[in-house]
Amino acid sequence: MESRASAAPAPRALPYYVAFSQLLGLTVVATTGAWLGLYRGGIAWESALQFNVHPLCMVIGLVFLQGDALLVYRVFRNEAKRTTKVLHGLLHVFAFIIALVGLVAVFDYHRKNGYADLYSLHSWCGILVFVLYFVQWLVGFSFFLFPGASFSLRSRYRPQHIFFGATIFLLSLGTALLGLKEALLFKLGTKYSTFEPEGVLANVLGLLLASFGVAVLYILTRGDWKRPPQAEEQALSMDFKTLTEGDSPSSQ
Repeated sequence: MESRASAAPAPRALPYYVAFSQLLGLTVVATTGAWLGLYRGGIAWESALQFNVHPLCMVIGLVFLQGDALLVYRVFRNEAKRTTKVLHGLLHVFAFIIALVGLVAVFDYHRKNGYADLYSLHSWCGILVFVLYFVQWLVGFSFFLFPGASFSLRSRYRPQHIFFGATIFLLSLGTALLGLKEALLFKLGTKYSTFEPEGVLANVLGLLLASFGVAVLYILTRGDWKRPPQAEEQALSMDFKTLTEGDSPSSQ
């Protein structure tokens, strides 16, 4: 009852920005599906359409779900910290699994058709993002969900975790834009400059991807929209400060 009474209200504008980011994210996924369906023949695993699994999975996993995972601590402001951590971690797991399916799809498609792997800037950036994402999740799990990490260790690592999370999200967006441009040039070639309908739709998709990234990062960087510390978190912080600096809670 006490924690409910002391729950901090959400900033007035925050729900509108979150709703706008979700509208953008869902529009990105829908536009990706429309592009693949209208101009690339749709999606199938055991056919020439297997390649199309790759962009759809990457957009859903490493763009939309990753962005939502980053927003968890802004949306769930007054829930128990561990519940929020688990949700944050699970969204990242779902994003990773979906992205892994997309990665397997493109490598399997290349193998079946005798195409070279990992020669383009997009592919290099994609592998880098995927590896960084996996390492970030493993380290985050070890520090924040695994019970063995100490409070002091978590406090020291938290800024790095936040920084690399935002950085990997930005790299994911950049890699998606590179892949989109590469796919257009491979198929349209010089016709891309003649405002082909596919090129126009893909350009709109690129702008939507960038807009979703801007919306997510704006919400994350607003200092007054950060999740307020709960009573138990403040107590732990004060206890840690007392032990390490010799301060007492009454002296603050």
